[in-house]
Amino acid sequence: MGILLFFNGVFMLIASLVSLIYKDGFTFEITISSFIVLFIGALLMLFFRHYDKQIQKREGYLIVTLGWLLMAISGTIPYIFTETIPNFTSSFFETMSGYTTTGATILDDIESLPEGILFWRSTTHWIGGMGIIVLAIAILPFLGIGGIQLFTAEAPGPAGDKLHPRITDTAKRLWLIYFLYTFIETFLLYFAGMTFFDAINHAMSTLSTGGFSTKNNSIAYWNDRPMIQYIIISFMFLAGTNFILSYFIFTKKIKKILQDDEFKLYVSFLMIFSLFVFLLICYKENIFIEYNFSNLEMTLRESIFQIVSVITTTGFVTSDYTQWSPLITLIFFGLMFLGGSSGSTSGGIKVVRHMLMIKSGFLEFKRALHPNAIIQARYNDKIVSSSISYNILGFFILYMLSFIIGSFVFSAFGTDFESSIGLAASTLGNVGPALGSFGPNNTYSSLPEWGQIWASFLMLLGRLELFTVLILLTPFFWKKT
Repeated sequence: MGILLFFNGVFMLIASLVSLIYKDGFTFEITISSFIVLFIGALLMLFFRHYDKQIQKREGYLIVTLGWLLMAISGTIPYIFTETIPNFTSSFFETMSGYTTTGATILDDIESLPEGILFWRSTTHWIGGMGIIVLAIAILPFLGIGGIQLFTAEAPGPAGDKLHPRITDTAKRLWLIYFLYTFIETFLLYFAGMTFFDAINHAMSTLSTGGFSTKNNSIAYWNDRPMIQYIIISFMFLAGTNFILSYFIFTKKIKKILQDDEFKLYVSFLMIFSLFVFLLICYKENIFIEYNFSNLEMTLRESIFQIVSVITTTGFVTSDYTQWSPLITLIFFGLMFLGGSSGSTSGGIKVVRHMLMIKSGFLEFKRALHPNAIIQARYNDKIVSSSISYNILGFFILYMLSFIIGSFVFSAFGTDFESSIGLAASTLGNVGPALGSFGPNNTYSSLPEWGQIWASFLMLLGRLELFTVLILLTPFFWKKT
C-alpha cells in the first residue's frame, strides 16, 4: 500500500510540474497534494518494512482491491485542494473512472480546468491502464516480496502466456511496450495537428483505453482532421489487443500473432460490425445514391472509430451513435458487453471468453450426437481444461447478474429504463458513454451522489474482473483454514 501511494505521489508531482510550466495558477495546491500522498506512502513503507512479506493468494486479492480503493481515495486530493471538484463523492467518482479506465465524467466544462488537473486526469488513466499492481511488482522483489500472487489477482483471465518466466521481467516488458506506444502516439498526434499538451493527454487516454479528453466534444473537436482520428483508431486497436502479441511484433514472431485464435476473432468482430454499421448509416442517409466520396469516407471513418472505441472500451466520441438509428443504438449497447482481448488494457467480458463459450455451445451439439465421445474445446490448438471452462461460465453468469442488479439499483435512484441499463453496462464494462440521459454527448453530472457511489463500485468490479472484488464479500474468504 505504501509503494502504491508513493507512486501516486510521484505522478502527482509530475502533474504539478505541468501546472508550473503552463502557469495555470494551481501549482501549489497540486504540489501539496503530492507531498501529502508521498508522506503517507513513505510512513507506511517505513513502519511496516519488517513485516512478513510472504504474499499468498488470499493476501493478493485483498491487496489488489484495497490498493485500488486507496489509490482512488488519494487521487481525489488534487481535485479537492484545487476546488475543481470540491465534492468528495464526485471527486471519488472521477478518480475511480480514471484508474479503472472507464472515462465517464461528472465535469460539464472540461476545457475550463487548469492544465495540471487535466494532466492528472489523464495520468490516472495511464496508471490504471496497465494495472497499478503490475507497475508495483516490477520493483517488489527488491524489497523481498514475491509478485506472482498479485499478478494473478490483477489479471484473472484465461490467457496464461508469459513474456518471461520471471513475473517482474514480464511486468517490465509490458510497461516498456506501453510507454513506447504512448511516446509514438504522442508525437504522431502532435504532427497531425494537436498541440503537444493535447497529444500527450490523448495518447495516455488511448493506450489505457480510458477516454478522458481535454475537450468538451472529445475527439469530435478534431472532426476536420481525419488523420488525428485514424491515428487514434490505430492505437485503440493496439491497446485492445493482447500486449503479449505486441511483444511478438518487436521480436519478429509475426506467425504467432496470425495464428492466435483470439486475435483473429477480435479483428473479425471489428471488421464485421464496422462494415455493418457503415452500411446501415449509408442506407439511412442515402449516401450510396448521392455517391459522394467525401461523405462515404467520413461515414466509414465514424463507423470504424465508434465501433473500435466501444469494443475496446475506450469511450472516445466523434459523434452520437444513439442518434443514428434505434438498431444501431441496440448494436452499440450489445458491444458494451464484448470487450477487447485478454491481456489488453480494455474492459468488458473479453473476446476470448466469448469465443470459448461459443465453442463450448457448439460442442454440446456434438456431445448430444456422440454421448460417449471425449470432445473438448481447443484454444490455439491446446485443449481447454474443464476448470477454465467452469471459470468462464461462472464469470459470465456473475457478470450478467451484476449487470441486472446494477440496472435495478440505478432504477431505484430514479433513472429511466434506457439510462439504467446503459449505465450498468457502461460502468461494469468500463466503456464510459452510456445510453439515454448519459449518452455520448452527455456527462454523468446529473447522477445523484448514491448513484455515483454505485457506479464507482461497478467500475471497480468490472476493472478487476469480478472475482477479485466479490471474493472479499464471501464468508469463507475470512475464515482461517
